[in-house]
Amino acid sequence: MRAIRLLQLTTFVSTLDRFVMPPMLISIAADLAAPLSEVVRAASVYFLVYGLMQLVWGTVSDALGLVRTMRLTLLAAAVATIAAAFAGDPLWLAITRGLAGGFFGAAYPASLVYVGDTVPAKERQPEITRLMVGTAMGIGLASIGAGVTAQLLSWRAAFIATGVVSIVLAVYLRNLPQPPMTRKGSNVVKAIASVGRTKAALFVLLMAFTEGVVLLGVLTLLPPAVEQSGATPTTAGAVTAVYGLAVFLMTRVVLTLTKRLHPSRLIAIGAGAAVIASALLAIGQTPLITIGAAVMLGLAWTAMHSSIQTWATEVVPDARATMISLFATALFAGSAVAAAAVAGLAEAGAYGTIFFIAGTLTIPLGLFATVGRARWREP
Repeated sequence: MRAIRLLQLTTFVSTLDRFVMPPMLISIAADLAAPLSEVVRAASVYFLVYGLMQLVWGTVSDALGLVRTMRLTLLAAAVATIAAAFAGDPLWLAITRGLAGGFFGAAYPASLVYVGDTVPAKERQPEITRLMVGTAMGIGLASIGAGVTAQLLSWRAAFIATGVVSIVLAVYLRNLPQPPMTRKGSNVVKAIASVGRTKAALFVLLMAFTEGVVLLGVLTLLPPAVEQSGATPTTAGAVTAVYGLAVFLMTRVVLTLTKRLHPSRLIAIGAGAAVIASALLAIGQTPLITIGAAVMLGLAWTAMHSSIQTWATEVVPDARATMISLFATALFAGSAVAAAAVAGLAEAGAYGTIFFIAGTLTIPLGLFATVGRARWREP
């Protein structure tokens, strides 16, 4: 139980940094006198590098150990995210945030691998779902805290705060036991080949990419969409913080449902919730509508994402670290592609169109993931 608490703190800090920028996109663009589309693309760099670095950290953690890798990368991420606070143009912002995303990219996947290495398969989904408590707290604090900070102080102060918290956590993780290094000296090429030969693994990676497009893509643009409707940055952040609260509450619900329902049914429930959320946001982005959508997105993340994520830890047991790394790569690559692709629509304020597209893509995601998980049998 002590280990899961420390892992929750790790997911909290990683999520805090990942979600601190979306509520401040419009404020950053105004302060830098830059088009919103350029700042949105700078944010997409974070997700792209976050995803691309996963395989690197999977290999490094096999050599150095999960805990040591998490501690070293958190320190490097702290330096990068504090440097972002001194950005004077979108290019420097993109570079520093990209570096921060690359280093923070080691935290959450390493936590998943830690659970996979230390918890039996039958008990794994509840523990992975518990990790989402840290995610929920990070989303909530980042959403409301970043909005308030940007309005009352400066968006730069928010980046400094996440950097300091990362340094504190890196020190505190000395208390996390290091699991046995069973994959030390493993061949990453062979591990990738093992994943590539497994049809179920490739299918899960495709689902992760699509999930990144429709879930993380929507979350990135939720705060500026609300602010575009006339709300203040604080209000936009508060509305988005409802998502974090929803994830926290829905985690308890999903923990109960995991004992009664097959994972395929949880995926179906989550996909349905994501479609409803996208439909609401396509209609309008007022604070009231967005609150309802945020609750649905919280259910989608805890039910669908946790189930697909748990599936990723099971499809290739002999290459679990590599599979989790590739899973995160696919997830955040999808998010980065989505953010870059719709930057022009965001600049034009066409958020209804963006959310309609997300909802349309969610339908095949939910159908294929539900049927695929129902048919899959553990090797």
